[in-house]
Amino acid sequence: MSNLINAKDLEFLLYDVFQAEQLTELPFYQDHDRGTFDGVINTANKIATDYFLPHNAKADANEPQFDGVSVTTIPEVKEAWKHYSQSGLLAARHAYDEGGMQLPAIINTACVSYFMSANPSTSGYPFLTSAAANLISAFAADEHKKKYLPAMFDGRFSGTMAMTEPDVGSSLGDLTTKATPQDDGSYRIRGQKMYISGGDQDITENIVHLVLARIEGAPQGAKGISLFIVPKIHTNDDGSLGEPNDVKLVGLLHKMGYRGTTSTVLQFGDNNQCQGFLIGEANHGLKYMFKMMNEARIGVGTGAATIGYRGYLESLDYAKNRPQGRSVASKDPNSKQLNIIEHTDVKRMLLAQKCFVEGSLALCLLAARLVDESEVGGDGDSGLLLDLLTPVVKSFPSYYGPKANDLAIQVLAGAGYTKDYPVEQCYRDNRLNPIHEGTHGIQSLDLLGRKLWLHNGKGQQLLLQKIQRTLKSAKEKTELQALVTEYQGHLDLFIKTTMTLGGALQKGEVEKGLANSAVYLDMMGKMVVAWLWIEMADKAIERFADSDDNDDKQFLAGKLQAAQYFLRWELPKVQHQANLLQGFDETCMAMQADWF
Repeated sequence: MSNLINAKDLEFLLYDVFQAEQLTELPFYQDHDRGTFDGVINTANKIATDYFLPHNAKADANEPQFDGVSVTTIPEVKEAWKHYSQSGLLAARHAYDEGGMQLPAIINTACVSYFMSANPSTSGYPFLTSAAANLISAFAADEHKKKYLPAMFDGRFSGTMAMTEPDVGSSLGDLTTKATPQDDGSYRIRGQKMYISGGDQDITENIVHLVLARIEGAPQGAKGISLFIVPKIHTNDDGSLGEPNDVKLVGLLHKMGYRGTTSTVLQFGDNNQCQGFLIGEANHGLKYMFKMMNEARIGVGTGAATIGYRGYLESLDYAKNRPQGRSVASKDPNSKQLNIIEHTDVKRMLLAQKCFVEGSLALCLLAARLVDESEVGGDGDSGLLLDLLTPVVKSFPSYYGPKANDLAIQVLAGAGYTKDYPVEQCYRDNRLNPIHEGTHGIQSLDLLGRKLWLHNGKGQQLLLQKIQRTLKSAKEKTELQALVTEYQGHLDLFIKTTMTLGGALQKGEVEKGLANSAVYLDMMGKMVVAWLWIEMADKAIERFADSDDNDDKQFLAGKLQAAQYFLRWELPKVQHQANLLQGFDETCMAMQADWF
């Protein structure tokens, strides 16, 4: 039995908390039922356990190699890719007539959770490919869909997103990669990209790069960026391969974690022969790329949650089986040692991990449910709420997943600091997640500077409506009344803080209003996850009353205790954050560069 995800927790979140079966009422999902959902999830669990988990440590110890000509990965990566692609999961969310499963996003995210927990590095290849294929399916011309999607769905081709440049980083409006129009309607692409995950490898026949570039004569800044399909190897109309497309691997980057996924520096058009194909309209590239980026941000959050989850389960298993020490009240040195899970401080560290990772997984599944409601159900309100929450979905798990991994190492103590146990690798792998797909600070500027105020703040209203529905139901349970009261007090404070910051921005005090945006993002993350913990506790009490299974009752009691921990130990920290935000604290902003 592998320590990937608690299957009982996943089942509870899918069917009790987020009512995934209701999605089968939508015509696109009507052929599914809980049986097909569980079947796909079980298949994902088996592939992850059998083909991804066994080489996780090996891929970390034997990172990809580049000899100046080609890249070599360990053979287990290609084997895992084969089983993943043969399962149909690369096209899981697409229509049947495209070779897909018409699988809801929330079920697909449940599948993803097993792979990311088992082996985030190898999982990176299929997940980037699925995201790239989704973008091509949504925005590319039919001729390019026909040329590339079948090969991406069956695993012959992989996909990447190529945005970052050596001197640009996250400031995409400053990118310098050029696109020159050609008589045949294609473009010549020239420029360098770096930190491109999966930018080269030896597991697929071809790689389809989605490249941001500026067409000659286009406006400077973000409004002049276009998006292009740039295959590593030219692809004929029948899907067969032609000549190389002047995409050169300059080198591999060597990372602290996530070492099995190649991180590359790519040169496009070194010989001025790199051909690219425009996606959609010129100068609208960022709009299209944001579909892939937003999907990737939810994916990053899911990865952070599940790598944290893996560490939590490993440390829980260790704590249950590691005898050491005695009760602090015991004075008999000959008495039997306790397993360390009986020590209160170990319980504290395990509870914190449980809150962080189970709360983060709930957050990611909520986002996936909103994707289903908006994209397939046509619910515009769900789309607005998803837009508001995406920075939180990316950032909260990315911040607290590594914290959970840090605590897992602490539970194992000296053993956790060695490579004999997987928790140290979990920490190193997870440390990437606060960085890529937009750092914590960038997400916070997006949230506080833009997302909160779109459509006259309707996203905020929708979120508060959902929260109030949960609080109304939870108030009816005696066990939750005190927690609801505590939460409501913090919610009032959060609303006041949001209004205070909004007032400053409305008056044009932008620098002052956004100076501590990262604090606001963390505060909002705590409020959202605390709401989800009340929702989980509410559903746990309802299910507890109907359960005769002792294991089930133990599981549900753990949910209630974890909700109490989060609301009493973690949520009160928002008071200090509110003080900083409402007071427009200038400690950081006023610091001078020369004072460091």
